[in-house]
Amino acid sequence: MELHILEHSLKVASIAKEGIQICTHGLIKLAFLPSKTRCKFFSLTETPEDYTLIVDEEGFKELPESEHLSVAEATWLALNVVSGGGSTTNSQPIGVTKIAKSVIAPLADHNISVFMLSTYQTDFILVRERDLPMVMHTLSSEFTLMRVVNGETVAANSLGVTNGFVKPKLVPRPIIHPLSSPSNMFCVTSLDPDTLPSVATLLMDVMFYSGGFPNNVLFTSASGELWKMVRIGGQPLGFDECGIVAQISEPLATADIPAYYISTFKFDHALVSDGLYGKL
Repeated sequence: MELHILEHSLKVASIAKEGIQICTHGLIKLAFLPSKTRCKFFSLTETPEDYTLIVDEEGFKELPESEHLSVAEATWLALNVVSGGGSTTNSQPIGVTKIAKSVIAPLADHNISVFMLSTYQTDFILVRERDLPMVMHTLSSEFTLMRVVNGETVAANSLGVTNGFVKPKLVPRPIIHPLSSPSNMFCVTSLDPDTLPSVATLLMDVMFYSGGFPNNVLFTSASGELWKMVRIGGQPLGFDECGIVAQISEPLATADIPAYYISTFKFDHALVSDGLYGKL
């Protein structure tokens, strides 16, 4: 398998609920008017606490300075596992549990903090830019490392860092953060980009006013399955602790339970199929 290092330099930010109006213009431009911005990576996740924004440096320029906007200090890079080669846009879906033991666990063993973003089509593993030499060293034996440069996928050059790395001592990873599960169910879907202009108003209603969305404009799984969420953390988790994603994804992988995993500015969230939730 290949591990692609995407070319975007990313920022992770939190928008307070009471400040979303200030950022709405920039968010609408990023989400619905890609031809009007140079942004190439954009994600917005709403939770009861806040909005988590993952955006590249060009996209971040679209947002105003505000006391309601908090930004993590580090610059992040996105990694993407591609099975059988091919471009990142045509990659096959890779559940977080399928990469738990090959990517998530080795990074945790080397004390590398990750920020996880599962989507309908693939999973993005965000690592701090400064950790890239250690990431490449850790995963080079398991994956063919590739970099995306100006839209082209090329072999990743070795950073020349091979000495000074001590093989980690593998230790058990018990779940140390409290878990909770809301009663509501979730549907994981994908929007056909060609339909975006016709549903932009409806989608804005979903994003900012919690309105409904018609099913016939979405790519959905054939089973139409629903998902239960497990929230990780009683207090904000921060960005420095290592192994949180591994604590959750490794047991799920061992039990062969597929899951989506979404990190946000304050907490982590795992989505497990409702039909398999009872196996947790």
